[in-house]
Amino acid sequence: MDKKRILIIDDSAMMRSALRKFLEDEQFTVCGEAEDGLIGIEKAKELSPDLIFLDFSMPGMNGAEVAPILKRVLPKVPIILFTMHEQYIGKTLAASHSVDRVLPKPSDLSQILNCIRSLLPVPRQNSGHL
Repeated sequence: MDKKRILIIDDSAMMRSALRKFLEDEQFTVCGEAEDGLIGIEKAKELSPDLIFLDFSMPGMNGAEVAPILKRVLPKVPIILFTMHEQYIGKTLAASHSVDRVLPKPSDLSQILNCIRSLLPVPRQNSGHL
């Protein structure tokens, strides 16, 4: 079974590193990282990930501005928007149908994993029986 490929777009190197370690420990592949929205859009086009983690607050374009562009480029790829600004969660969801989930930052690791699994269901393995 192929590992699901995830792109992390976050301006915090510490956050990208922590999320990468957690995801790789959980048997996902982090196919790329970007420190801002514009680079994230280019990486998404180049890498075609299975899922994107997107930070809300970034210099230049914020996550709410980047998400609709990502959805136009990769319409079937789920996007999880991370935000430290919980007061914006409702507004972000209302303003953008481009994100599949919004999680507060920081989130419990099990909450992140459950969110990923809900968006990337693991295909059943063929048992070889007819």
